[in-house]
Amino acid sequence: MAVIYLDNNATTQVAPEVVEAITPYLTGEYFNPSSMYDAARGPADAVSAARRRIAKLLGNARPNEILFTSCATESNNTAVFGTVAANPDRRHVITTSVEHPAIHNVAQDLERRGFDVDFLPVDSEGRLDVTDFVHALRPDTLLVSVMLANNETGVIFPVEEMARITKETDPGIVFHTDATQGVGKLPIDLRGSFQNVDLLSFSGHKLHAPKGIGALYIRRGTPCRPFMLGGHQEDGRRAGTENVAFIVGLARALELAVERHEGDEGRIVAMRDRLQRELENRIPYLQVNGGAAPRLINTLNVACHFIEGEGILFQLSAHGICASSGSACTSGSLEPSHVLRAMKIPFSAIHGSVRFSLSRYNTEAEIDRVIEVFPEIVASLRRLSPYWDTGRDAPTPEALEMLEAPDMPQGHA
Repeated sequence: MAVIYLDNNATTQVAPEVVEAITPYLTGEYFNPSSMYDAARGPADAVSAARRRIAKLLGNARPNEILFTSCATESNNTAVFGTVAANPDRRHVITTSVEHPAIHNVAQDLERRGFDVDFLPVDSEGRLDVTDFVHALRPDTLLVSVMLANNETGVIFPVEEMARITKETDPGIVFHTDATQGVGKLPIDLRGSFQNVDLLSFSGHKLHAPKGIGALYIRRGTPCRPFMLGGHQEDGRRAGTENVAFIVGLARALELAVERHEGDEGRIVAMRDRLQRELENRIPYLQVNGGAAPRLINTLNVACHFIEGEGILFQLSAHGICASSGSACTSGSLEPSHVLRAMKIPFSAIHGSVRFSLSRYNTEAEIDRVIEVFPEIVASLRRLSPYWDTGRDAPTPEALEMLEAPDMPQGHA
C-alpha cells in the first residue's frame, strides 16, 4: 500500500536534488573542514559557499550572520538563552501562548529562573492582537520572540510589523522569530521587510533538506552569547565540527524552495482548499482551526467534534495516510494541544483535531483518496462515541452543550 504523506509540517522527504548535492560530502569529500591539509579545502569551501547562498536567499544578509546549528530547537535555544546571557540587566520577555515547545518551554524555564514573561493571547482563530503586544512592551523588556507561522494551524503572525514597533519603541530590545514553518514557504527579506528582526531560526527538514541541520540568523551587532562552547568553529559562536554534507543540503533545499515557490504555490493552495471544502461539505460538526486567519498555503487543521484525534490517525494510518493530531504538541502526550487551548477550542473538538500539511510532492489523486476515506472514518468513530446518537445520526443533547465550552481555563501552562 502506497503511503500518502500529509504531515510535512512535521518533516519533509529529502528532495532528490538535495540528495545529489550532499552525496559527495558523505563519500569522497568527507574531510574535516577545519583541517589544514589541502584535501580539506573542498569541504571548507563548500560550507562557505552554502553560507553565502543562504544569506543571499534570505534577502542579502551578510554571510557571517548565518550560524549553522543542528536543528531549529538548538537555534531557538541559542537565540533565547544567548540573548539572556548577553543582557543581564533586563528581565522581561514577551512571547506568545502558541509558540512551538522549543520556545514555549524555554520561556517557562525563564519564568522558573525569575524572569517576567508575558505570553500574548490569541483569539479563536489563532490571531494575535498587535495592541496587546504594544501594551506588553516595557522599559525593561529584553527580548521579544514571536513565531512567523504556527506549526499546528499554519496561522501567520505580523512579525514584520511587530519587529518594527519593537525597534521604534526601544532599539535595545532584541527581536527573535522562529521562522521554521515560514522559511521556504513565505518570502523573507532580512534587508527589507524583515530588517528589524535581529534573530531568525529555521530548520532544514521542514523544506526538503535532511534532519539534523538548522540555522540561526544573528544580525550583526546583536548581543548573543555562544550556547555551545569548545572549538573555534562558526567564528567561535557554536563549537563542533561542521556537518558539511547537510549544510550543503540546506543551501540546495532553500534554493529549490525559492526557485519553485511561484509554481508550487498555486497548486498546493488549490489542493489544500479543495480538501477543506470537500471535508466541510461531507462532515457535519467540523470546524477549521484558524480558517479565517492568514495561513500557510499548505496547512489545514480540522476539528471533528465528539471524537478523538488519536482514533482518526490510527484509522488514517490503516489506509496509508499520514497526518498529525492537533490534540497533542508532543508525540505520546494525551494532553490537549496548548495551541488549541489558547484558541479556546471547545471541549467537544479539542481532542478531535487533525492537521494535514502538504508539500510540492503531493498529488490530486492523493487528495481524492483523503476526501474518500476521511468522512467515513469520522462517521464510524462517531457511531462509537457516547456523545453521538446513532439513531438520529446527530449529537446527543449533552454533547451539544459542550460545543461552546472551552476545554479548560485559559493559561500558558
